[in-house]
Amino acid sequence: MKSIVHTADSRGHADHGWLNSYQTFSFAGYYNPERIHFGALRVLNDDVVAGGRGFGLHPHDNMEIISIPLEGGLVHEDNLGNKKSIQQGDIQVMSTGEGIFHSEFNGDPARQAKFLQIWVFPNKLNVKPRYDQIRPDPEKGHNQLQQIVSPDPQGQGTWIYQDAWFHLGTFDKGTDSRYDLKKKGNGVYFFVINGSFTVDGKTLNKRDGLGVWELENILFRAEEDHSELLVMEVPMLG
Repeated sequence: MKSIVHTADSRGHADHGWLNSYQTFSFAGYYNPERIHFGALRVLNDDVVAGGRGFGLHPHDNMEIISIPLEGGLVHEDNLGNKKSIQQGDIQVMSTGEGIFHSEFNGDPARQAKFLQIWVFPNKLNVKPRYDQIRPDPEKGHNQLQQIVSPDPQGQGTWIYQDAWFHLGTFDKGTDSRYDLKKKGNGVYFFVINGSFTVDGKTLNKRDGLGVWELENILFRAEEDHSELLVMEVPMLG
């Protein structure tokens, strides 16, 4: 097994006043040639949007975009006719395919919104753009990993155009778990949303990340109560 650790304080950072963004991988003004992507995982941004502010209408194409609100909410609008509110506990997915325009605003002027913005390279190009939004049952993610994204339109959670599986879980202190890879040759990226975990003997604290590959399964343990973990299995792209 091979691994790489990305501590929270090693990430790129951009403070635009209305947007405070921490970037695990190179993005916009942050460039690190050793941190372009982890396999098909291209972007992992930890964003804080000020109250009443947001991203104006802008385009994307040929990327799978997953948004996970952590606090507050955002209003999404796009040229497909969707106008949706995404709140903490929701999972939003866009397959941008041949092209989509969208905007996202924090509609609450008195409260900031926090969310993870994740981009994954697709395995099909120029597909018809699509939007999806789900709200998983939090009880199914207590002391176990709950699948939120997969390649299967009929599977648990939502789906994307990639052989990738995302899971979320919130764990009590001392809970031991194991993640089994879904597809041989894939890698797994662990991202600690809150609390701390030991993964493969390495201690990961809040907003730390660990990428592992050349493995079949991996053990992890929660080291604090209410520790929240995002696990992203993706192809390693050769």
